[in-house]
Amino acid sequence: METIEKNTTSDIRTVSQDTTTKNWIGGRWVDSDKQHGTSINPHTGDPIGTYANGGLKEAREAVKEASLAFHESSWKNDHALRSKVLYAMADSIEANSEELVQMLCTEVGKIAGEAAMEVGTTPPILRYWAGKTFIAGRAGEASPGVHSVVMREAIGVAGIIAPFNAPVVLTIRALAPALAAGTTVVVKLPGATAQTNGLLSKIISQTPHLPPGVINFVTESGSEVATFLVQSPDVPVISFTGSSATGRAIAAAGATCLKRLVLELGGKTPMIVFDDAPLDMAIPTIVKAVTLFAGQFCMTGSRILVQRSIADTLRKRLTESFATIKAGPGTNPDSDMGAMINQANVQRVNLMVEAAIAAGAKILVRGGPVTEGKLSKGAYYLPTLLELTDSTLPIVQEEVFGPVATLQVFDTETEAIHLANDSHYGLAASIWSQDAGRPWRVAKALQAGTVWLNTYAQIFPQFEEGGYRQSGVGRLHGEAGLENFLEYKHIVLNMGAVT
Repeated sequence: METIEKNTTSDIRTVSQDTTTKNWIGGRWVDSDKQHGTSINPHTGDPIGTYANGGLKEAREAVKEASLAFHESSWKNDHALRSKVLYAMADSIEANSEELVQMLCTEVGKIAGEAAMEVGTTPPILRYWAGKTFIAGRAGEASPGVHSVVMREAIGVAGIIAPFNAPVVLTIRALAPALAAGTTVVVKLPGATAQTNGLLSKIISQTPHLPPGVINFVTESGSEVATFLVQSPDVPVISFTGSSATGRAIAAAGATCLKRLVLELGGKTPMIVFDDAPLDMAIPTIVKAVTLFAGQFCMTGSRILVQRSIADTLRKRLTESFATIKAGPGTNPDSDMGAMINQANVQRVNLMVEAAIAAGAKILVRGGPVTEGKLSKGAYYLPTLLELTDSTLPIVQEEVFGPVATLQVFDTETEAIHLANDSHYGLAASIWSQDAGRPWRVAKALQAGTVWLNTYAQIFPQFEEGGYRQSGVGRLHGEAGLENFLEYKHIVLNMGAVT
């Protein structure tokens, strides 16, 4: 296991501390009563800029502007305008992709390839939804002389609460269908990615033909903005991506006004490796599934389940692979994994690992915080692999959100299914087998919203994504993604009896 210290400061793009990113509300840049936060480079721990830290005042203003745009502009009724704006937005993000990639490397800690993947998947999402803005319902003669029309209408103002781990694509993933449906939007973004938020806001704010107030961005380090959006009767729908604990709190708070909720929450993705698995494909994929975004991914392949007859081989090869992962700054082409978002999360993950070891988990690879050299100033956590037999341990049952995986051995297909489903999560799973029927058979038995067969992390805007059980409510992407932001209105017209 290695760290890369070459040019850890000079290779990272910096932002002038004289530049304060502001909130985009009602078509203008809005400060936050001089309440500013500091953005930190997770590679070095150095400040890279300041930002206007939004609060209750900005939340109220944003909802007011979004409501005005919804009721007074042509946005909700003009599907051609919405399509034009979404296509233009895709072009703008594509044209500014290099700058967004650099910013994700600087502020979020990603390596360049991961940042490029995040930014590169964003324009196709926007273009998919640009083709879905015509939301007409249906009509028919229900009985002689009685005609029914079902209209699909935008629900109103949508509140979007996005996470820090992939702030560009996960914001657009919720924003694009909301705009296609005709809603206006208030997006609450985390303070940890304030400089990225500011850059994305700037790019979107310059989209041709976008009416003011249709999209509003507010950055905050706390929870006042999010709480206001969830509780406001003027925001009928919330799309939230984040932890299951926060999702449950949002559901409870939103129940007072019967808020419609779209929740993509935590996950504990099982990577099921059968004895006929193509190991040369599976092993590098599993390693990447654990280290992608430094493990800060709701679909991190954090539970490795292996059939006993190949357990020794897989254990040895995974141990060797994890031990050689090179952590380092995102702009260094030799880096296999970047930094976590901050030191607080490094320590949180390490405490979970230490608790698991104390409870009996066997250490196969003990990575942990980088405590020596230049990278010790950053938020680096090297991959950790633990083997265990007790599925009730928190390290198995709780989302770690770091580059940590557990390994468990099974004997039969039935046992593999039981272990995979022994979780209150159900976001995703990956099955590795060359058998003709087994992958499909196991996939049907798994309680997960997405199942990959001999692959991992394949997500497409035209196909639904979401979780079972504690991994969420509703779906993003695909046809179902539009329904979150629509109401159905049934109009009946009696034309008189027909003889």
